[in-house]
Amino acid sequence: MKKRGQPVHGWVVFDKPLGMTSTQAVGKIRRLFDAEKAGHGGTLDPLATGMLPIALGEATKTVQWAMDGRKVYRFEVTWGAERTTDDMEGAITSQSNFRPTNESIESILPGFQGVIQQAPPAFSAIKIDGERAYDLARAGEKVDMAERPVTIEKLVLVGCPDADHAVFEVTCGKGTYVRALARDMGRKLGCLGHVSQLRRTAVGPFVEADMIPLETLAEMSHKPLGNSAENGALRPLETVLDGIPALALKDAEAQRLKQGQSILFRGANAPVACDAVLVTWDSKPLGICSIEQGALKPKRLFNL
Repeated sequence: MKKRGQPVHGWVVFDKPLGMTSTQAVGKIRRLFDAEKAGHGGTLDPLATGMLPIALGEATKTVQWAMDGRKVYRFEVTWGAERTTDDMEGAITSQSNFRPTNESIESILPGFQGVIQQAPPAFSAIKIDGERAYDLARAGEKVDMAERPVTIEKLVLVGCPDADHAVFEVTCGKGTYVRALARDMGRKLGCLGHVSQLRRTAVGPFVEADMIPLETLAEMSHKPLGNSAENGALRPLETVLDGIPALALKDAEAQRLKQGQSILFRGANAPVACDAVLVTWDSKPLGICSIEQGALKPKRLFNL
């Protein structure tokens, strides 16, 4: 049976428009590049815009490292109401006429930085007894979301356009929900709140300047595939692996590894243990390995 698509490998840093789901975005980019395989490096809600890194081909084997990377969001909070979804999509559940001052907003920010406890929104993809929380919530069931630790490196008040709105920028780790952050800030201030605009501007090594809108990608897709990489549309698959050690192998070692065999390191300076190493051969990525008791063991090999 003939495979669908071409063997295209790398990352596309997509600037997702409003209203598009992450699944729709992946399908669209896969078709534009005529790629065999595609996946994304971290879901972005339909009401959110901005960075959605999309992995094509063998880059799908590196998705975990994109999802584990730090993320930056710029978001607007509307004060005065909580909603079922903690964003504009849901129904209002409670309201307040109180509005916070800039000074009071600034005063609570330190309490939302560092490792904090956060209960995810009821409308989220987290599974409860095998069911997605948002499916249970939509069915009208009461969903109790357990708090869990998340890391917020930085939270800054960018400005307050008027008494009803405040704009923030947050740098956070894996598993942080900006909608929950807005909800909790509103409760702390006593005015209630929900996210009214959300834009992701960074994921792992990718920054805002790397993002490419759909119109530009559509234009690039009409050119030969080689031009896509040259024009910066397709980033190397190892881009998201910058944070892990790299190890270059010799020809004989590479051949053994490609056959699924371990490689034993010898000598006083031989590494003993490492959870993830990017292995290269002839300056090209060969795979991701672990080092256990002085032996290099393949985890995910690339078929390039």
